[in-house]
Amino acid sequence: MRVAARTLARAGLAHAYGHCSARIDAGHFVVCAARPMGLIGVGERGTVVPIDAPLPDGVLGEVRLHQHIYRARPAIGAVARTMPPRTMSLSTLRRTPRALHGPGTYFAPGVPLWDDPQLIRSDEQAAAVIDTMGTNAAVVMRGNGAVVAADTLEAMVALTWYLEDAARVDLDVLALEATMPAAVLDPAECAARATRSGRIIERMWEYLSAGDPEVHT
Repeated sequence: MRVAARTLARAGLAHAYGHCSARIDAGHFVVCAARPMGLIGVGERGTVVPIDAPLPDGVLGEVRLHQHIYRARPAIGAVARTMPPRTMSLSTLRRTPRALHGPGTYFAPGVPLWDDPQLIRSDEQAAAVIDTMGTNAAVVMRGNGAVVAADTLEAMVALTWYLEDAARVDLDVLALEATMPAAVLDPAECAARATRSGRIIERMWEYLSAGDPEVHT
């Protein structure tokens, strides 16, 4: 989890704000220390959080989002709350990344938008955000970053990077789209492209986490 936290920060997907977690068992997960993820030290302990009980002292309030995901989706093993800059910019247009190239296909049929820029500080807000997310790998919050969930830490990091890369391409295309409409991948194309074969996730994890002091090759 520490490697994942530092990797998200190093990739520019989080700054002073953001947090990630990993499921321990059916009733608990561990969340990273409540400070900038890029500054989390080697061996620094996170906090074990119950899925069905109040947050422990010292845990950031938006970790409620993690609780609601783990409660609703038993197959989820890791969650990140991040601030990807291009995803954020696109969201202020009330848009989320479309499937214009490979990375965008992992969020078909489309990334849901939580259309409220306020911080998530209550269980009611968190539940509503995660209801909006549904079974998608991500939900974007207008002007307020994104939440990504996956079965493993490695996949969560890769998908967070994919989300931001999809937003990068979408923003580039928007500047030209009035004269040259974008070729959005259809559901069948997305299903065929959103594969994990060929060590797709593993290679992105290796690329993004390279050089971390707790990665042993």
